Amino acid sequence: MRHSLLLRLLSGVAIAASIALAGTLAGPLAAYAEEKPAAAAAEERPFDPLSVNTFSGAFLAARTADFDKEYETAVALYKIALQFDPTNKDVKQRLMVTQLMNGDFEEGVKLADALRNDPAVERITAVVRGMEAIRKREYKSAEKILVYRGPNDLDRMMNDLLLAWAKFGDGKSKEALKLIGGMEGPDWLAIFKNYHAGALAAAAGDKATARARLNDAILDRNGASAAPDTFIRAVMALARLEAHEGNKQKALDAISVGDNFITSYAPLKALRQSIEAGEKQEQQVRNAAQGAAAVLFSIGGALNRDGAEDIVSLYLQAARALDPDSDDMLVLLGGLAENQKKPERAIEYYRAVPEKSPMRRISELQLGLNLADTGKVPEAKKHLQELIEADPADLRSYLALGSVLSDAKDYKEMASLYDRAVAAIGPVPTRNHWSIFFQRAIAYERLKEWEKAEPNFRKALELNPEQPQVLNYLGYSWVDMNMNLDEGLDMIRRAVSIKPDDGYIVDSLGWAYYRLNRFSDAVAELERAAELKAGDPTINDHLGDAYWRVGRKLEATFQWNRALGLKPEEAEIPKIKLKIENGLPELEKTEPASAEAKDEKPVQNPSPEGTAADRKS
Repeated sequence: MRHSLLLRLLSGVAIAASIALAGTLAGPLAAYAEEKPAAAAAEERPFDPLSVNTFSGAFLAARTADFDKEYETAVALYKIALQFDPTNKDVKQRLMVTQLMNGDFEEGVKLADALRNDPAVERITAVVRGMEAIRKREYKSAEKILVYRGPNDLDRMMNDLLLAWAKFGDGKSKEALKLIGGMEGPDWLAIFKNYHAGALAAAAGDKATARARLNDAILDRNGASAAPDTFIRAVMALARLEAHEGNKQKALDAISVGDNFITSYAPLKALRQSIEAGEKQEQQVRNAAQGAAAVLFSIGGALNRDGAEDIVSLYLQAARALDPDSDDMLVLLGGLAENQKKPERAIEYYRAVPEKSPMRRISELQLGLNLADTGKVPEAKKHLQELIEADPADLRSYLALGSVLSDAKDYKEMASLYDRAVAAIGPVPTRNHWSIFFQRAIAYERLKEWEKAEPNFRKALELNPEQPQVLNYLGYSWVDMNMNLDEGLDMIRRAVSIKPDDGYIVDSLGWAYYRLNRFSDAVAELERAAELKAGDPTINDHLGDAYWRVGRKLEATFQWNRALGLKPEEAEIPKIKLKIENGLPELEKTEPASAEAKDEKPVQNPSPEGTAADRKS
C-alpha cells in the first residue's frame, strides 16, 4: 500500500534529515563515496570484511554495502573503520543507523545513547532511547526523553503518541487519552489519533471510548487513503472488540467497512471466518511496548514507498524490537525487503509470521514468489500449488503461481492454470476478476493462440473498461498484427491518458507509432518514456531505432550503446550489436494502414529491434 500524502512531509522530518546527514561525507572521504558505484560493479566475488586493512578501504566498502542494503556487511565494515578512527562521528552516526536498519536494536541503542547530544542525529537517538525505555518498562525515563518542542507536525505526532503509550505503561491511561485528545495539527493527523486512542482505551478496558474512537477511525476515508495500514488495524481492532463483547453482527459490519475499502483482503477474510466460527478474539495491542511499536508501524506504513526505504526500515525494525510477533509488521518488512531486491531476507520475515495469524495466507503467497526470485522455481511452484489446493476459491493463489509460470515462460501450464481459475470463478465474474481473464489472455497470446487470447482480453475490458494495462496490451497486439489499427492506437492513447507517468505504457504508444512508420511521433513519445523510466534497456533500444528512422543516426548509435550497457535480455544483445554495426535496413514500401495514418505506412517486416510482446506489460 503506497500513498504519497505523508511522504511529502519527509523532507521536513528531522529524523529523515538526520539519516541523510548521518550518511553525508565530509572532506577527503567524499571522494571514496563517489567511487562507490564503480567499486560495486567491479566486486563480483564474495567479500570478506576482515580482509580490509585501511580506514579508507573499510569506509568505502561499508558505504558500498550500505548503498546496496547489505546491512550486516555494512555494520561489520563500519566497525572496522572505527578501529582505525575511534572518534569519527560520521562513521558512528552511520553505524548506528545501519545497525537499526539491520534489526540490531540493542547495539543501535548503545550508540544512540553515546550520540544523544549530537544534534545531527538527535531525533533518531531520542526516539530510539525512548523506545528502549518503554521496552524496559522505564516509563518515567521515556517521558523525559520523548519531550519534543520542534516545529515538525509528523515528529510532534510521533513523540506525543509514544509519550501517551509511556503514560499508559505507567498506569496513567486517562492522562494518556487526554494527551492524544489534545493533539492538534493537519487533517491527516485524525486517523492516527483515533486509532491510537481507540487501541489505548481498549487496552485500558475503557470499551466505550475504544468503540467511539475506532469507529471514528474507520469512517475517516481521507485518513484511510493516507494511512491504509493504520486504517486496517483500526477495522480489525473494532471487529475484535465487538466480537469479544458478543456483538458478532457489529464485528462483521466493521469488517465490511474494511472490505469496501480494500476488496478481497485476506486478513479481513480470515478474521471474518474466525469471528463467524465463534473463536476468541484478542486485541493486537495489549501493552505499552506493543502500543509504542504500533506508533512506528503506523508512520512507517504511511511513508512506505520508493525512496524512503532507510527511514521505513529504521521505524519498522525499532518497532519490531518491541513487538517481535506483530504479523502485519513482518509482512510490511517482507515487502520492504522485496522492494530492495533482497528475497532471502523477505523469506525470513514471511516465515516468521505466526501460523494462526490472519496475515499467514498473504505471507505464504509472498514467500512462494520470493522462492522463485531466489531461483527455487520448483519449490515455489509446489508451495503455491499447495496453497491453491488448500483454498481453490482464493484467486490470488492462481495469480501468484501464474506470475512464477510467466517468468519461467511456461505459458502452456500458465494457460491451464488460468482455465482452472476461471472455472473457480463460476458463471458470473465481477469487476474484481478482470486480472484473471487478463492473465489468461496473455498466456494464450504468448502461445500464439490469438483466437483464445482476444476473447479474454475483451472480457477483462468488459469487467474493467478503463484498466490501462489491458488497454495497452490489447491495443498494441492489434497494432502489432496490423489489424484494428485505429481502435488499437486509440486504446493505447487511452492507457497513456489514464497513466501518463507510466514509462512502459508511454513506450508502447511510441513503439506503436514506430510500427506505423510515424517516426516523428514515435521519437516524441519514446523520449518521454526514456525520461519516465530511465535506465530501461528496451526503451533506450526503441528510442535508438526511432532516432535512426528520422535521420538522427549518431544519437541512435548512442542509445543502442546505452541499451547494451543496461543489461538487456540475452536474446536482444546480438540484435543491438548488429544495429550498432550496420544501422537499420531500409523500409519496405507498403500501402497505408488506416485512414488516420494517411501517408504513413506500417512496417510489415520489422527489423530485429523487438517484438510486440516485449512492450505490453
